[in-house]
This record gives sequence, structure tokens and C-alpha cells, in this order.
Amino acid sequence: MMEFLKQPWPWYVAGPLIGLTVPALLILGNKSFGISSSLRHICASCIPAGIPFFQYNWKKEVWNLLFVLGILVGGLMAAHFLSNPQPVVVHPQLAQELAGYGITDYSNIIPTELLNWQSLFTLRGFLVMVVGGFLVGFGTRYAGGCTSGHSIMGLSSLQWPSLVATIAFMAGGFLMANLLLPVILSL
Repeated sequence: MMEFLKQPWPWYVAGPLIGLTVPALLILGNKSFGISSSLRHICASCIPAGIPFFQYNWKKEVWNLLFVLGILVGGLMAAHFLSNPQPVVVHPQLAQELAGYGITDYSNIIPTELLNWQSLFTLRGFLVMVVGGFLVGFGTRYAGGCTSGHSIMGLSSLQWPSLVATIAFMAGGFLMANLLLPVILSL
């Protein structure tokens, strides 16, 4: 059984399981799926300042904080008990392209040459981790939700703004992966 759990699950199993989270949350508690709002709840509970954005009854949303805590604990348990010791399998053409940028270590889920503490202090690492993180946070706030909230919850409840946001997420991802990322990796 453990060997089965350690293998990557195909999209046709993992996708529906993630998708079933939406109706489960709606049916069991009339709750919306999304992760980015949890940061707002954490700030509202920890910062008793007079900032209007954080003045609401965050205690009604404590379930969301428990949900995010469950994701964190589940991820840690999976990394500790279910991790596959083999290097990540990368398509040979992609491995060849990445080798041109000096990325050859696939022993972790994210290439070590790309994301590590030492690379944070390089231009490439700063752009990927700090500027990229800021842009993700800004985009999440500007779009009124994250990719999971819009693409999973919003689309399943047929919300037009979520369709627009998902199209923008996908277009941005394609542009980043095909136009900007090669420039950043060549730095």
C-alpha cells in the first residue's frame, strides 16, 4: 500500500479528488475553497491595528486556517513518510534545455540550482524568489483570489470573473514559462 501512495498519481485520479473538495466544502459547511484568504485571516487575528481591511470577524473563518494547517501538516507528513528517494523524472529534451542554464540536479522536487539560500543573494534568485513572490501576492490580491480559489471554486460555481482570472493566470503562465523564464535563467 505504501508503494502505491509513493508513486505519482495520474491526473484522472488526483484532479477529481481535488475537484471533489469544492462540493464537499459547499455541502458540509457552505464554505468556499481558497487559500490566499488565509493570510488575511492570520493578519486580522494577529494585528489589532485600526486597518479597515483587517477589521472583520475573522473567527468565523477559523476553519480556513485549520484547512491551511492541514495542508501544511499533510505536506510535511507526505515529504517525510511518502517521499520517493529517486530523482524527479524530467523529459530528456527539458533536461537538455535546463542543462544549458546550469540546472542539472533533480534530486529534489525543485532544482537545487534554482531555489536555495545561496541563490537568494544572486540576481536570478532574487528575481525568482523575491520579485516572483511579490508578484504572486500582488496578483492574488488584485484578482480577488488565488488560482485555486478562482480555477477550482470559481469555475465550478460558474462565475464569470473566475473564468477571466483563470484565462489571465494561464496566459501569464505561458508568457512566463516561454518568454521571461529563459531570460531570467540565463542571468
